[in-house]
Amino acid sequence: MRKWFKSLTAVALALSLIGGATSAASAASTLKGSIVINGSSALLPLTLQASSEFKKLNPKVKISASAAGSITGPQAVRKGIADIGAVDWDASIDVPGFKKFDGQVANPVAVTVFAAIVHKDVKVNSLTTKQLQDIFSGKITNWKDVGGADEDIVVVNRKFGSGTRVNFQMKALSGTEFMSKGDNYKEVGSSGDMKTTIETTPNSIGYIDLPYVTTKMKALSINGVAPTEKNVLNGTYKVWGIGYFMTKGKPTGATKAFIEYIQSNTFQNGSLKKLKFIPLASVKNLK
Repeated sequence: MRKWFKSLTAVALALSLIGGATSAASAASTLKGSIVINGSSALLPLTLQASSEFKKLNPKVKISASAAGSITGPQAVRKGIADIGAVDWDASIDVPGFKKFDGQVANPVAVTVFAAIVHKDVKVNSLTTKQLQDIFSGKITNWKDVGGADEDIVVVNRKFGSGTRVNFQMKALSGTEFMSKGDNYKEVGSSGDMKTTIETTPNSIGYIDLPYVTTKMKALSINGVAPTEKNVLNGTYKVWGIGYFMTKGKPTGATKAFIEYIQSNTFQNGSLKKLKFIPLASVKNLK
């Protein structure tokens, strides 16, 4: 897993060298083409915002985006039904649980912070790594055992193939396996589904990336450390990852211009930060 994180850091450092370049999109109002994007629901808020801005600059470019989970992104690129596969890990290399997608290039676009979340009425604000492991594996089943009320815990998990699931399992649970069945166990297909389920299910716990956190849920501290940009950048909060846009070979044309727009300083330090993602250049020195 250490090699995986080093790979993420190396890619972010390389990207910082081009981050200051002016986006090809901003100077190419006559650019034409169509871009189909599939994959990560965690990255969907970023994808939709960038698409809206990019199309205003390039009205002759059509962009369509959908999100059915990270693994569907590079799969769609491989099948030729998508130009970009949005993924919460570098799908051009082997990572725990997933083989690499040969011939695809990983274009880093954002740093995503993932958080353990609970329904707003849960009387717990922080959990240790061991407590999270025991809850998500099914060993702890009542909130009273971790300082909460005497209520059964409802565990909400993402389906296999979710990049959020991959990141949370490896970085928050240190690889501990999830429970997979039970009366108080649910699986959902997207970040949006996770958001709705946690908001509407008393005593529930799940995990999500920060852009989806609302006042109807609570983002927990882990080992006393809150899931904030500040804590990621000072090295105390470890549950984060780099999101990628996978392409078949190096991107060209409108696809290349769109990715360069997202990687530009203008977007990275503007809309991307407003959406609670972290600019790539900010983590270049983290390990």
